Amino acid sequence: MMEKMKILAVDDNSISLATIEHELKKDYEVVPINSGDRALQYLRREKPDLILMDIQMAQKSGIETLREIRGMEKCKDIPVIMLTSKQDKASVVESSKLGIYDYVIKPFNGEDLHKRIARVLREHKQS
Repeated sequence: MMEKMKILAVDDNSISLATIEHELKKDYEVVPINSGDRALQYLRREKPDLILMDIQMAQKSGIETLREIRGMEKCKDIPVIMLTSKQDKASVVESSKLGIYDYVIKPFNGEDLHKRIARVLREHKQS
């Protein structure tokens, strides 16, 4: 049996995290984490295949967290998809500068999220 690819899901909203986990757990190993700081702690020990991260989080934003991830030698090439409930061009542009592969507007469509993740993992494998 093939090992499932690992997705780190970072969102400080427990309902969003539960929704992501429910939507993806059949096809991926989902590691739900509820803060940027906890995500950074996890990444010091593990390297997931992809990171799904909310832009707006209370203590440390997704962009601040991503900036730190990109500074970590073993994690700087992990593909990232940002989740956002706001269609804030500045946040999308800022996260694009940090090398995100895509962004998804919340609430997301499960099928759309699956397609985007599959595409990003394919693109990343080829790069």
